[in-house]
Amino acid sequence: MKVGIIGTGYVGLPTGVGLAELGNEVICIDREQSKIDALKAGKITLYEDGLEELFHKNMKEGRIKFTTSMKEGIEQSDLVIIAVGTPPHPVTKEADMKYIHAAATELAEHLQGYTVIATKSTVPVGTGDDIEALIRKKNPNADFDVISLPEFLREGFAVHDFFNPDRIVVGANSQKSCNVIKELYKPFEEKTNILFVKRRSSEVIKYASNAFLAIKIHYINEMANFCEKTGADIYEVAKGMGLDSRIGPKFLNPGPGYGGSCFPKDTMAMSYMARQNDVDMTLINAAINGNTKRKKEMADRVLNAIKGIENPKIAVLGLAFKDGTDDCRESPAIEIIENLLENNANIIAYDPKAMETAKLLLGDKIKYANDMYECLKDADVLAILTEWEDFKNLDLNKVAKLMRNKNIVDCRNLIDAKNVLTNGFNYKGIGR
Repeated sequence: MKVGIIGTGYVGLPTGVGLAELGNEVICIDREQSKIDALKAGKITLYEDGLEELFHKNMKEGRIKFTTSMKEGIEQSDLVIIAVGTPPHPVTKEADMKYIHAAATELAEHLQGYTVIATKSTVPVGTGDDIEALIRKKNPNADFDVISLPEFLREGFAVHDFFNPDRIVVGANSQKSCNVIKELYKPFEEKTNILFVKRRSSEVIKYASNAFLAIKIHYINEMANFCEKTGADIYEVAKGMGLDSRIGPKFLNPGPGYGGSCFPKDTMAMSYMARQNDVDMTLINAAINGNTKRKKEMADRVLNAIKGIENPKIAVLGLAFKDGTDDCRESPAIEIIENLLENNANIIAYDPKAMETAKLLLGDKIKYANDMYECLKDADVLAILTEWEDFKNLDLNKVAKLMRNKNIVDCRNLIDAKNVLTNGFNYKGIGR
């Protein structure tokens, strides 16, 4: 199948590479010339475990190409996937649809023959109707169907999730478009659930899923606070909860709050849509407010660890919103650092993959180390903010010799508590 993908970000690029690996002819379209030039030159533009190898393989075999030309990318495509951003509106926090609408309007004039337009971006309910109307207005004679094809790729695991989906959701209002998607996902028909629903239902499923997981994270963080006050261990509590099949063990890890490109914006967008439809969603609003408060709580823990120390130096390990990615959008680490900076903190940070993306957000407000041990030299407190495996394997004997004051605030519970205590550290984890 010939597939055009509009957008080469954390959704578009892994999807394009994955579909190419399945044998499709893929052409990825992006307006940013520098990004397309880099991709054409064989340079991957984002970090995702396992992506680079598949990217080079399919580039070499000619199954994936890149262009800035909408005409080139759309004219020969049987399927066009829209995978552009839907960031929060700066004022209302609803999903900003300008990139979706621009893509739909521009692609319309290049449609030739029957084409399925699939929205993979996370979009408000009713967006498929809007896209259909925009295309009809621009090109009344076009032969097409608009479907919803939400993505469920976890950042850091996008390649794995593409080839091992737990479900594929298709929101389609015509059998003809369903048949196209059945053919596209034929390699998965024996090993995963392919759910065909109404287009509007599909648009809601992604928001409903992400909002539920965000609520689950908020809940376990509140429970962690309760465990700290009462002498319980949150991991024992979470294990006992997770053994209940109605609850399950996933997303019961306490930490500094949720972040990334999905949960923050999707919960805010869901809350906005609820207000627009006069529906009171108290749980989602509580998760949003609690998550904001959580970052401030974590910053306060770091500040408390250095209370009374003159000109304290804070070493931060972790800048990405989670391990396995270089994405710093809505990263708890970045928000905690910003909270610390409001208190005139002197910060040096290190992340194995996210240094360059973090610099775009923080600039020269903090210093950056070349490795985790350089980061710790003469530090008064170590704050672990992202759960990279490298940090879990810190040589604590070496760390003890490097730091000026031996304080650790472990917001990811990466370090073995007994090990830090035997090395003379003052240690503060989560939920214990």
